[in-house]
Amino acid sequence: MITGASEGIGAELARQLAHTHQSQAQLVLAARTAANLASVAQACREAQAQVLVVPTDVSDPAQCRALIEQAVQQFGGIDTLINNAGVSAHALFSDVRSEDLHWYESVMRTNFWGSVWCTHAALPHLQARRGRIVAVSSLAGLVGVPGRTAYSASKFAMNGFFEALRAELKPQGVSVTLAYPGVVDTRIRYHGYNARGEAAGRSGLKEDGAMPVAECARLILAGMQHRQREVVMTTRGKLGRWLKLLAPGVVERMALAALQDDVQPR
Repeated sequence: MITGASEGIGAELARQLAHTHQSQAQLVLAARTAANLASVAQACREAQAQVLVVPTDVSDPAQCRALIEQAVQQFGGIDTLINNAGVSAHALFSDVRSEDLHWYESVMRTNFWGSVWCTHAALPHLQARRGRIVAVSSLAGLVGVPGRTAYSASKFAMNGFFEALRAELKPQGVSVTLAYPGVVDTRIRYHGYNARGEAAGRSGLKEDGAMPVAECARLILAGMQHRQREVVMTTRGKLGRWLKLLAPGVVERMALAALQDDVQPR
């Protein structure tokens, strides 16, 4: 099962799973945009995968429960849950008006609560099969990134939840893999919120050297397959994690340097 499967990383995960396992693949694809989901599903079916499409807004707990119920009804259980659905946001906190702060809650409902609700509903089925949980976080969940206070907060919350859950589920044979992509060549930042809670229409980060989405998906699936605890995808990400402990000021300067010039703090 893949949430956020209509485009970007989620869609590529679905396509790679379909082509790798072909007729053995049983995929449940969930996202809000039904038309995009249908296109991804068709590509997977052409690779001989069995596909169930369930239009789902993971910010609604009832829809999360319904997603799991339909998946179990169709395929009899769940082996792997990939919590990939997410929304981006880029705004300096000082630029956000008090009446617009509601979109901070929207980011948290999708990125954090959506993964919690889907995981809770799927958990008995994952336990029954000694299954796998994947949480697609972000390097912004390891190091706070300026201009991404809402996004970083949601991803830090994901990390804490899934690290604790990993320890709880270890005796039951259910693995939890946290994936930390950096800047990936997708449109997520263009669709994300700006300071007014509207679609930004652009990225606030420098996109030079963005990781191809196919490479990102391949690394996530390799980590899932080997039941790795974590998948940190870039040398800069691995370095930043340790520098945060040894030289936090250096990490802050690195994070500021990643911003587009016109969104630098004034």
